[in-house]
Amino acid sequence: MAALLLRSTTGGFRCLTKGPAFVSTTTTTLSSNPGFGLLTKLRRSYSTTTLSQDLLNKRVQVYQSTSHDPYLNLSIEHHLLQHSHPDSYVLFLYINDPCVVIGRNQNPWLEVNLPALQEAEDIKLVRRRSGGGTVFHDHGNVNWSVICPPAVFDRDRHAEMVVRALKDLGITTAKVNERHDIVIAGDGRGNGKDVFKVSGSAYKLTRLRSLHHGTCLLNSPRLKNIGKFLRSPGEPYIKARGVESVRSPIRNVDIDTEEFNKRVVDEFLAMYEEQFGEDVKVERVGEEVKDMGNIRKGMDELTSIPWIYGQTPQFTFSSRPTEDDPRERPSLDLDVQSDFNIEFTLRHGEIQTANVSGLKYEGPTMDEDFYDGMVSQALAQGSDDESAVKLYEINDWATALKSATSGQAFKMSDSSLNSISGWLNKVFPGNHFR
Repeated sequence: MAALLLRSTTGGFRCLTKGPAFVSTTTTTLSSNPGFGLLTKLRRSYSTTTLSQDLLNKRVQVYQSTSHDPYLNLSIEHHLLQHSHPDSYVLFLYINDPCVVIGRNQNPWLEVNLPALQEAEDIKLVRRRSGGGTVFHDHGNVNWSVICPPAVFDRDRHAEMVVRALKDLGITTAKVNERHDIVIAGDGRGNGKDVFKVSGSAYKLTRLRSLHHGTCLLNSPRLKNIGKFLRSPGEPYIKARGVESVRSPIRNVDIDTEEFNKRVVDEFLAMYEEQFGEDVKVERVGEEVKDMGNIRKGMDELTSIPWIYGQTPQFTFSSRPTEDDPRERPSLDLDVQSDFNIEFTLRHGEIQTANVSGLKYEGPTMDEDFYDGMVSQALAQGSDDESAVKLYEINDWATALKSATSGQAFKMSDSSLNSISGWLNKVFPGNHFR
């Protein structure tokens, strides 16, 4: 969806024609929002809104969030998508607290280093409602969102709007590439030739509305450290059906956040304000709307574990190469048989099939394949919602594997259990409910 895009799938932007600057009432306002800083004599009026239907019916609307809560900001955005007039043009600008945001059809176990995210504690995991790749948001990048009628939607129109804003601020090499990403050469000001991605996009189309939202990497203090959050320890073992992200080199454009917001608003109004003859105010929106019915409902959904993890498309996990996934795997230094293998097929985060072989057991002498079969059956005990083992509900693999042999005359050897569960806890960590 938006902000520090480390990895994307098809993201993008491109330009439009520049129109006359919008001039309105001059105001001087101090913002308590650290992401937006001092607002100095901007050429437009500001007001605080509660998102009344009269406002949502206007043909041209501009909003700027005073909140840094990613779940709230995405819920406000969704409310604007659902309830603004079908023929209206809406711009929404917001900055989020540090978070990793995955696309609607992505796999968190594949896209995100969940153990690193848990250790960081102050970084949230978010699944947005639009497609596209995984991004990192913090206070050093701005999210911009444009909602308009589907008939005028294309992947470049409003990306070019952002490119024009960047060029107005001296980033002369900004352009949209063939993947619909905004890129710059060198520092963007004529120094250097290496190409860096500074913005990516995601999209959502409905019958009546279209949403194009993107990021712009302005001055993130975490630029050198965020890569570790996007390198999953499970990646070598997972084959996913959903959208996989593509890595791109990135950099800050080193421009002021408020100046960027101002220029983007100018470009948006140059495109639409005169066309519809409306005098547009920038509406501030934030915590005061979080208890509105649709917005509260949206936040409850976005923060739920079944949404974040349970919406994951089908994927397979295998510790060894398979016919469907012949990639070489990293060697496993585990206290198991040399032919050890563990495979899962999962859908919506639930284990559909399991195959475990090569474990060590303690108990009556019997074919170990029989024991392996019983463990496999216990892990894939059902495919319906009630009985299926949910991967995101396993907080400790030692407990999960012990339960697979509970009540049996045999058990997994302690050394084998500790070795395998320790490895699985790194690949599929628990404690998702923080």
